[in-house]
Amino acid sequence: MIVDRQGRRFRNLRISLTSACNYACTYCVPNGKRLVAAQDELSAEAMARGVAYLIEAAGIERLRITGGEPLVSPKLEAFMTAVGQMGLADISLTTNGQLLAKKLPLLMDAGIRRINVSLDTLDASAFRSIARGGDLATVLHGMDQAAAAGMKIKVNMVPLRGQNLDQVMPLLDYCLERGYELRFIELMRMGHLASDSNAFLQQFVSLQQLLSLIGERYEYLQADAPVDATAVRYQIPGLGHFGVIANESVPFCRTCSRLRLSSTGWLHGCLSSSNRHYVGDLLDKPRHQALPALQRLLVKALGDKQEVAFSGGATIMKIIGG
Repeated sequence: MIVDRQGRRFRNLRISLTSACNYACTYCVPNGKRLVAAQDELSAEAMARGVAYLIEAAGIERLRITGGEPLVSPKLEAFMTAVGQMGLADISLTTNGQLLAKKLPLLMDAGIRRINVSLDTLDASAFRSIARGGDLATVLHGMDQAAAAGMKIKVNMVPLRGQNLDQVMPLLDYCLERGYELRFIELMRMGHLASDSNAFLQQFVSLQQLLSLIGERYEYLQADAPVDATAVRYQIPGLGHFGVIANESVPFCRTCSRLRLSSTGWLHGCLSSSNRHYVGDLLDKPRHQALPALQRLLVKALGDKQEVAFSGGATIMKIIGG
């Protein structure tokens, strides 16, 4: 087992199935251009082999399929079929929900029972302004269909000052009424925001600001969460739960167990490090050759992790799997 001096190891793998996305959210893609699939993206077979090797080399237990937007990828079915047979403790998926209703039978057949839906507002006009693509009603319908099929749903919202702060309470009420768990995600110093501190500070909403706003209507208690959880979790007695991924306010680097594999074959041990490690060439090698080389790269990737707190990263989040 590969473990660092703080006792951290890789348990959770987030794999970006494609860098393509049918949205161009303002906090992710400042120029408004939709991300497209990279020319050198790995095949579904190579990515599945990468997961299998990482399970053996690093002890990966949980897999989250991300993007870009994974539901736009033609590799989705073949990849999910392969990883579904690997004995992982949990396989989940993060999506913007635009294609959720259409792809729901495929997800159910593949054994996906837990999804996160990125949704920043319930206002149709604001939705179009932030996402610069898609249709709100289609997303909400897809979530209803998924919930009716028995899926556990979490909703990810990035509160932004001047854009959707007025949607914090409507979205929380909406999720509580339907049994979805809302996760507020503090804006991260990623991509263009890593170098533009003014733009970051103008939009940033902190954990304390969110709790103050929620506390005006609801009483809440802090709830238990796994040791390596990214979210600070709260219970509203009798109604449900919500969480805050408070990257700035309550850093969780000391317990981070996440490893990311990009669609082009790069391992990222930390979002706050510019270091990355190419494994694409190893995925064509037989197991006995690939695993020792992969373990050496994993030691380097684990060494990239911040010891205390995230300090920013120039990479666009959607390229390396959210």
